[in-house]
Amino acid sequence: MTNEVFILVYTVILGLIHLAIAALAARRQEGNLKWAAGPRDEPVVHTGMAGRLERSFTNFKETFVFFAVIIICLALRGRSSELSQIGATVYLVARIFYIPAYAYGWPFRFAIWGVSMFGIIACLIALLI
Repeated sequence: MTNEVFILVYTVILGLIHLAIAALAARRQEGNLKWAAGPRDEPVVHTGMAGRLERSFTNFKETFVFFAVIIICLALRGRSSELSQIGATVYLVARIFYIPAYAYGWPFRFAIWGVSMFGIIACLIALLI
């Protein structure tokens, strides 16, 4: 298994942790399990940190798909390189920092998102060259 695939696995673990954090924050805001255990016919709008964690997880899912496909293609084509390893590492580290940056409403979170996109683009370039 290449380093990029290991990083992909770690990114999946990060996604699961991110999901758990967002769910716990939402449950804490709701105060009970009635909505979560029910049919969820009526959407609940989360506010504050719970809402920010929910939105940051949505953002994670949007970028993760691209990252995962590129890493899988790199592995299938045997195209691991220094550029793809750096790109994958940059993506993972940026996504780790993005969680608290978004949760606490830090204004520079867009820069962290940009760094994660740089990681994806670096992996894509490594795949195409």
